[in-house]
Amino acid sequence: MNTYSIILKLHYISVTLFFLHYVIKTILLLANKQETLQKYSKPTRIPEMIISFLFLLTGIYMLTQMGTIQKLLWIKIVMVFASIPLAVIGFKKGNKILAALSLLLITASYGLAEMSRKKNKVVIPAELAMDGKAIFEANCVLCHGADGKAMLSGASDLSTLNLSHTDYVNSITNGKGAMAAYKSVLSAEQIEAVATYSEGFKGINK
Repeated sequence: MNTYSIILKLHYISVTLFFLHYVIKTILLLANKQETLQKYSKPTRIPEMIISFLFLLTGIYMLTQMGTIQKLLWIKIVMVFASIPLAVIGFKKGNKILAALSLLLITASYGLAEMSRKKNKVVIPAELAMDGKAIFEANCVLCHGADGKAMLSGASDLSTLNLSHTDYVNSITNGKGAMAAYKSVLSAEQIEAVATYSEGFKGINK
């Protein structure tokens, strides 16, 4: 497992814990359970700081690994950073509106992230559906680059890989490391086509 994959998993874990933590705190605040909220907040103060730090640190690292940042992702980043001071002030002052707004921003930011991922999926024209190059450019360039050597978001340098055709097919089909599985996105024939095209990067500009 490469560094990016490890940090990606750590990011997902910290984001999930961060979100659940603030859901609990917001529910207690909105339900006027001030005593219970204080009892919950006191022992979780340090873990909350650690989770928040990991959340932001891993997020920043992943941003540095991206070639380009889409507009929706920028909006998500702004919403996440805006939610943190709102949460701090909201819970410190016992302000239900600010606390609820903070949770709403956090929730909405992940909805925007999902929209961004769907928006970035390129539809391959029917006449190019079996073209390995077209499939690669539609699905793989963002991380591997047009020359296969970009190595963004934890992607491997395709020019240095020493894999068999079967290994390429398995990696594309089932995913590997930070790369998602494409078995539900591409047909078996399309996977064969893009695997063959990807093999062509081996040894380029060595």
